[in-house]
Amino acid sequence: MVDSNLYIRSVDSSPLVVVVYVDDIIFRAHNSELCKEFAERMQTEFEMSMLGELSFFLGLQVKQMKNGIFISQAKYIKEMLKKFNMEDCKPVSTPIMTSCKLSKDDDSPAVDHTMYKSMIGSLLYLTASRPNIL
Repeated sequence: MVDSNLYIRSVDSSPLVVVVYVDDIIFRAHNSELCKEFAERMQTEFEMSMLGELSFFLGLQVKQMKNGIFISQAKYIKEMLKKFNMEDCKPVSTPIMTSCKLSKDDDSPAVDHTMYKSMIGSLLYLTASRPNIL
């Protein structure tokens, strides 16, 4: 009910989980035969290719190991920092000088609105997909 892109089908108490995002489909089940049947059925209905184990999806790096699945956005963050020429910036707890006086009438150079909107959009996506860094 919460995510309209997520589908779950149980066959003999074994769930098949399917996520559809635009033209990407991710699916997984504990029962490998159920995955195989789903893939074969989808390939008869749609033109699709199997890319194997999930490793990268929507800016998320996915590493599947025996002790769990680990998700990281390190690559997305590095690309974002490069895009906005901030690769050499250092992390700080307060992203503005504490002694800075803000005023709407100053002689500062005009802000590039397109770059600013792109930067904010990138940060919004990052925090939407990782609420722990919100």
